[in-house]
Amino acid sequence: MKKLRLNKFLSNSGVASRRKCDEIIASGKVTVNGKVVTEIGSQINEKKDKVMVEGKAVCLPSSFVYIKLNKPKGYACTASDEKGRKTIYDLVDCEERLFSIGRLDYNTEGLIILTNDGDFANKVSHPRYDVEKEYRVTIEGKIKESELAVLRKGVVVDSQKMPPAKVKLLSQDENVSKISVVINEGQNRQVRRMFEAIGREIKLLKRVRIGSVRLGGLSRGQWRDLTEDELNLLVGKK
Repeated sequence: MKKLRLNKFLSNSGVASRRKCDEIIASGKVTVNGKVVTEIGSQINEKKDKVMVEGKAVCLPSSFVYIKLNKPKGYACTASDEKGRKTIYDLVDCEERLFSIGRLDYNTEGLIILTNDGDFANKVSHPRYDVEKEYRVTIEGKIKESELAVLRKGVVVDSQKMPPAKVKLLSQDENVSKISVVINEGQNRQVRRMFEAIGREIKLLKRVRIGSVRLGGLSRGQWRDLTEDELNLLVGKK
């Protein structure tokens, strides 16, 4: 029987994204048939081998789930939070073990996709697939065209140049400016760090689109399954 890479098995079982599963394996939290496995490239027999993560058995789901959620501020994107804060999983009623495709920080709101399909998550999150993420940014006061130009070109953070972004001024007055920012990679706190680099503090940050999937009319904290059309447009899923 053809064997399956351990990280792919864990990802397809809804443990986490494939890259995060690599970290989990390397940290010694995974056992196969009672033995700790830390080698990233390890393979298993999905039909015979018993896989556990932190003492809990892991198995492939009987069906895949694809959910979009409007995450409110004040929720963590983790299954359990060490600080005891509310998490996005408190908002979703689903028996399957889900993980989020990418994250939004505690004070960022908007669109997040939850699934138990590791291959799907990899296609949406991996930079080589070039899936855009669009954010709405609100800052105090007027923003200068020169500042927008710096954001578009790629700001320098900690001596490293961040990737260029598509930046468009949506509206502004004396009090606030509203800006659309589209990025492809989604580094940790990327949008916030971009604005910090030009000396601007974000007052409101919301993700409104991932690829072709838009937040739409979901209220804060509301969720629903992705439609077949949304899946097809996002990754060409059949």
